[in-house]
Amino acid sequence: MIQFLHEYSGELLNKTIEHFYISLMALFIAIIIAVPLGIVLAKTRKVANVVLTVAGVLQTIPTLAILALMIPIFGVGKTPAIIALFLYVLLPILSNTVLGVQNIDENIKQAGLSMGMTRFQLMKSVELPLALPLIMGGIRLSSVYVISWATLASYVGAGGLGDFIFNGLNLYNANMIIVAAILVTALALIADMLLALVERWTIPKGLKVEK
Repeated sequence: MIQFLHEYSGELLNKTIEHFYISLMALFIAIIIAVPLGIVLAKTRKVANVVLTVAGVLQTIPTLAILALMIPIFGVGKTPAIIALFLYVLLPILSNTVLGVQNIDENIKQAGLSMGMTRFQLMKSVELPLALPLIMGGIRLSSVYVISWATLASYVGAGGLGDFIFNGLNLYNANMIIVAAILVTALALIADMLLALVERWTIPKGLKVEK
């Protein structure tokens, strides 16, 4: 194992960076689309139910099938992998955003409007801060999902730690599989811990539970 780490340290670092980049881009795109969309959908329950159902159906499609469908459109490489992963991590963020906004007490919203707030000010200063704990929970869940599923990006030539895992399976090389699996797990744990800190920071003081 030590000899393997010494021999492949440079390539492991490059593949880890690739893996992180693919995961981060998919998660970032999902956040900038799902959060605003979720806020809008929260105002129309019927439309929200339809959109969330469609997003849920997309998650039932096997990851490899989605990746295969991306190839005729986007070719091989990082682009199809990022788009496929984005589709998979969209639902937790979108559904949590919708639930977060919908669960805000109507009396709180009316109080804001009675103080002269516009709809935009109410969303920015009241609804979004109160919904943030749920939104961050969805982002944390999606971060773990995307880092795990990014191993399959290797099948479309996107690189990442999946290259080591699948090459290890083909070559019957346990070291390649174990080291790559440990690195994927470590990335997921680190991402979850960092986002947990962000989640604590974003929760309004009045909503924090004193321990």
